[in-house]
Amino acid sequence: MSIVFPALLLTVGFVLLVKGADFLVDGASSLAFKLSVSEIAIGLTIVAFGTSTPELIVNVFASIKGRDGIIFGNIIGSNIVNILLILGISGVIYPIKTEKNTVWREIPFALMSAVVLLVLCNDLLLNGSVNEEISRSDGIVLLLFFVIFLSYAFVISKVEGKDTPEIKILSGFKISLYTIVGLVGLIVGGKMVVESSVSIAMEFAVSEKLIGLTIVAVGTSLPELFTSAVAAYKRKSDIAIGNVVGSNIFNIFFIMGISALITPCHFQSALNVDLLILCVASILLFITMFTGEKRSLDRWEAIFFIVFYGAYVVYLFIRK
Repeated sequence: MSIVFPALLLTVGFVLLVKGADFLVDGASSLAFKLSVSEIAIGLTIVAFGTSTPELIVNVFASIKGRDGIIFGNIIGSNIVNILLILGISGVIYPIKTEKNTVWREIPFALMSAVVLLVLCNDLLLNGSVNEEISRSDGIVLLLFFVIFLSYAFVISKVEGKDTPEIKILSGFKISLYTIVGLVGLIVGGKMVVESSVSIAMEFAVSEKLIGLTIVAVGTSLPELFTSAVAAYKRKSDIAIGNVVGSNIFNIFFIMGISALITPCHFQSALNVDLLILCVASILLFITMFTGEKRSLDRWEAIFFIVFYGAYVVYLFIRK
């Protein structure tokens, strides 16, 4: 099969992602300013959910078709990509400064989501069960954690208005238009990129698990990449990091929970290594808030994240 058409779709998908991210960041920033809502709250909810939609779409269809390798690979791989690659690239563009709440609450919450998934996936270690899976009851547990997260986001959403002249002030109609166009661009672009990337990868007979952890994970994380990169370029650090942290929480607690409710997801123990790497990446993100400039992901730390991700990808292809 020719890869010309998939390559064309890939290019168009990238264009939609770039413009979609641009519109969404402008719309979300203006909305935060008008409603006196903190940018971190917008990043943790509206932007995070919008950029996580491709993961949701992929996992819903994968769950219906019983493609467990894609389900877990997409979630675990996307979260690793979010921290190591996306924050790495964003931090190289401009150092990402964070608020105190982000350091002590949001980042630990994202770490907790990875630990919870690790525990739920390893029933053998907990109760001797040989049927390691995320059951429907596990899915309900994940969704309950998601409700707790939404409650927290609601609590921090109202803040005192602050002078933020760098924000593009838009009318109510334009905010809606920018947000909708941005989300549509991200969703359609992400879907096109994933489908074309998988088509190209299948030409080389790449395994489903490897596709899930690499092509699908990176493909569905492209909205987060472009959104956070654009936010970093525009000095919107709260949206840049809130988007990533919020997306990681959404991916595990909401998307994994929904996937398990559709059908129980059987877990391959080999993926424990990837889950542990996700936990390590989350811990490293927390540690970087205290090294170099306080509460900031500095450029040298961002470069280290990118190198770490490169080493992980090499490991994946060696492991297969």
